[in-house]
Amino acid sequence: MTPLPAPLRWLYSLEWRRGFFDWARSDGVTWVYIFKVLIAAFLTLWLAMRLELPQPRTAMITVFIVMQPQSGQVFAKSFYRFLGTLAGSAVMVALIALFAQNTELFLGSLAIWVGICTAGAARYRNFRAYGFVLAGYTAAMVGLPALAHPDGAFMAAVWRVLEISLGILCSTLVSAAILPQTASAAMRNALYQRFGVFALFVTDGLRGRSQREAFEAGNVRFIAEAVGLEGLRSVTVFEDPHMRRRNGRLSRLNSEFMGITTRFNALHQLLERLRSSGTEQVVAAIKPGLQDLAEVLDGFSGRALTHADAARLAAQLAAYKEDLPARVRSLRASFQQNEPSDAEQLDFHTAYELLYRFVDEVHSYAQTHASLAEHRHEREQWDEPYTPKTNWLASAAAGIRASFILIVLGSYWVATAWPSGATMTLIAAATVGLSAATPNPKRMAFQMACGTLLGALIGFVEMFFIFPWIDGFPLLCVMLAPVIVLGSFLTSRPQYAGVGLGLLIFFSTGSVPDNLTVYNPYTFINDYIAMVLGMLVCAAAGAIILPPNSRWLWRRLEQDLRGQVVFAISGKLKGLASGFESSTRDLLHQAYGLATGQPQVQRDLLRWMFVVLEVGHAIIELRKEQAILPVHPAYAETQPWRQAIRVMGRSLVRLFLQPSQSNLERSLVAVDHAISRVQATDEPFAPHFDTSALRRVKSYLHFIRTSLLDPQSPLAALAAPQGPDHAS
Repeated sequence: MTPLPAPLRWLYSLEWRRGFFDWARSDGVTWVYIFKVLIAAFLTLWLAMRLELPQPRTAMITVFIVMQPQSGQVFAKSFYRFLGTLAGSAVMVALIALFAQNTELFLGSLAIWVGICTAGAARYRNFRAYGFVLAGYTAAMVGLPALAHPDGAFMAAVWRVLEISLGILCSTLVSAAILPQTASAAMRNALYQRFGVFALFVTDGLRGRSQREAFEAGNVRFIAEAVGLEGLRSVTVFEDPHMRRRNGRLSRLNSEFMGITTRFNALHQLLERLRSSGTEQVVAAIKPGLQDLAEVLDGFSGRALTHADAARLAAQLAAYKEDLPARVRSLRASFQQNEPSDAEQLDFHTAYELLYRFVDEVHSYAQTHASLAEHRHEREQWDEPYTPKTNWLASAAAGIRASFILIVLGSYWVATAWPSGATMTLIAAATVGLSAATPNPKRMAFQMACGTLLGALIGFVEMFFIFPWIDGFPLLCVMLAPVIVLGSFLTSRPQYAGVGLGLLIFFSTGSVPDNLTVYNPYTFINDYIAMVLGMLVCAAAGAIILPPNSRWLWRRLEQDLRGQVVFAISGKLKGLASGFESSTRDLLHQAYGLATGQPQVQRDLLRWMFVVLEVGHAIIELRKEQAILPVHPAYAETQPWRQAIRVMGRSLVRLFLQPSQSNLERSLVAVDHAISRVQATDEPFAPHFDTSALRRVKSYLHFIRTSLLDPQSPLAALAAPQGPDHAS
């Protein structure tokens, strides 16, 4: 390789290079995105004007809505926007055909449709949500102006589809062709980095170095990453055939990561309970096995996990797992020389059962990660998809709020015959849909109103004092560029995203000239007043009508979290573990976002999640163990221990549906009874955790009991001052 010349070597050694590359990886990405928005917007506007489309601004607005920093996100958003536009246009044509002569019935039907679409947007909360938003918004955007000329409704819908298609085409072309930032690259980077962070998290926990706050913060991060990676996975299939061929393994990898975090949480919680209770003898007996695993993971903590690293990790974990049963027997023999109590022996066995399951699942995760290096692999076969879960009442509330807003504003328009009333109703339909998928619709709508007001002020100056004096498309671009740059920059900042969105969309709606521009200050001012009023009404409705970021929804989501234990007890066993994991985390992710600014609420929700995951996962393992029991009288359905487990399940259902001291005491009694029945049952296998089903069952039952008695759990507030002694 030819060495670099001395001047270049000197340049490469300068400190500014490091700063420049740091900037390029952070703010530089934002400015690349802004540059691409400018190109896509001006290309779309130029083509729309050259093609003499009726509303070039609609095509330009499409660019602002679908453009994202990553090309895969643009493809996904464009796809769902197109589907939503088709659905909204079809519904609008049907409504015009049915109610063209009756404005009241048309507005009522439109309000119902927008409400349904808004509820759908609140239900899905990803790019599919945007399809629902557009289905409602398009019906309003095309239908309301068409009321005055019903005969032109069909052509208005056709033009709308063409304008949006042009915006989508230009956006995807620019995003993919000019300095592309792919979602697949972001996903690879996230996958590589995630395990290194988790391995460091695990080694700290195994060695007893993690603090409670750090443990909770780490779990919140892993939950957000699991939800975010699922979103990235659904996007990468639009842009990268390499990722499309690995879609099953990527889904499996995310599911397995959620599984290993739950396994480690269970192990960590048990270890913390043992350390805090002063059972040093048990902790000392468990420590050698934990130390061995920590040493294995040390080589992978805090660094990216490549495919080769994953294969090496899988080999090391396979060796560790193979040696673990003999290691446990040796440690147990030493432990029993100190004559431990029955409860201490249960703690020992439970800890190593959890450790073995954790290692087994990390090994499976490493194998799946390593398999990504191959185009085809048997681990691609995966039929347990990520299962999001949204509270139906929250979705219904969003739909009711949207329908109410449209009925109120539509009635005001009909009653007053305000010329800009249709604009107010239309903008309200767009705002309520766009804000429905956010944790705080009130804040989003208010920010959009602020952005629209800013756009009105800038637009008034440009429309009436600048545009009449310029000639040609290049000068028009020069005048529009500062507004687009400002709006795009604001949308890239989460705290000001609503302001940027309002500025871009509604500046374009009222201030970007058409091929035939009409300079009418009266209409301009009236329309912008209508826009801002419509958004302020949406903000007020978001604050008054069942606001999602209020206590009522936190409580509903907490109930849904607790209800996941019922799902673990009564759901179909096939795919139950992954469905339980993903839906529980999705609920917590929603609730945590809605409770922003309420640290105590967030802490309570997180602790409910811990106990739900611990108990629910143990129940699922119990069900799996019972499903694969061999045919033997000791394992028959009529055995007392199996009947006791069913009784325990019913008591846990009552406890998590209605937490109370009496239900907690009943559950503890039921768990103790189940443990005693298992202990009283003889089985035809050696009493080792790798050969004895009943030993594993007893460990899971004991873990459920310790979870119910965890002093950090929300259930601790329900416990009697003196808990019952262990029955064993």
